[in-house]
Amino acid sequence: MGSLATHFSAFLFFFPIGLRRLLCSSSVYLKNPSLYRSKTWHFTEPKWKNLDLFTLLIALPIASFSQIFFYLAFSGHPTYKFAFLQQSAVAFLFWVLLILIILKENLSPFLINESILFVFAGISFLIEYSVIGKGFTGLGGNVYALLGGLTLVCAASCIYLSIKPTAFFAEFLLCAALIFKASWVLQIGLSLYSDTFSIKGCHKVSSQVNNIWKCDLEEDSLRAVALMNLFFVGHAIGVLTLSFGMFGLLSCNRNLRCGEGSGPLLAELESESMLMRPLPEFELE
Repeated sequence: MGSLATHFSAFLFFFPIGLRRLLCSSSVYLKNPSLYRSKTWHFTEPKWKNLDLFTLLIALPIASFSQIFFYLAFSGHPTYKFAFLQQSAVAFLFWVLLILIILKENLSPFLINESILFVFAGISFLIEYSVIGKGFTGLGGNVYALLGGLTLVCAASCIYLSIKPTAFFAEFLLCAALIFKASWVLQIGLSLYSDTFSIKGCHKVSSQVNNIWKCDLEEDSLRAVALMNLFFVGHAIGVLTLSFGMFGLLSCNRNLRCGEGSGPLLAELESESMLMRPLPEFELE
């Protein structure tokens, strides 16, 4: 990530996924909390409503090959050059995850276990964490460290859901973390890569090395870090308000729930209800 455009693209990647996941998972949970089980992806009918999934199937390999092209064309420091290859691998892993999800949905639910998919997603987030902020120092290192923390929350949530898929709090945490990652990535792009919203007193050291920022005075550096931390707290409050507000709205209005009237989410829940319905008890005389 080295420009406002790439950060905005990441925002468009994470925000719809987190928001849609929160809507669908909360709808299924509110339908019957005792039968809730988390899924790696919530498919809906008609198929055009899954447009975000098919868009990612096209966008992720393009992003991966673009990073490989930058790796081959970049002639700067080897550390920065290798970062392009690592980012390409992360995009490829998430693309493979989507392929596995589609195969599971269309072939057989028993072919690929849901827990395995969550473990794969958790590993992908851990690998993403290992490449976030690599080579960044000063203000850039601080903001990307916060982004790395959100990535670890996503990884931990996925690993926990692979062990206990009925834990809605882990699902809710995963959704909120994805939305938070989206908003924070956009904030980083605006603060570090935009002249309009840049922090006063801090600037790039070199136009060829995009991941080194320097502040003119020590006071400017401290103020910049404090300001970004304040922004982070503001984003956290906003994301939590949005997440709890949406959950409360769905609990009060059934018509807003995903798949409430019909569709695979409702059909799946009803089938699980039939399978898990207790047998009648007979009294022995």
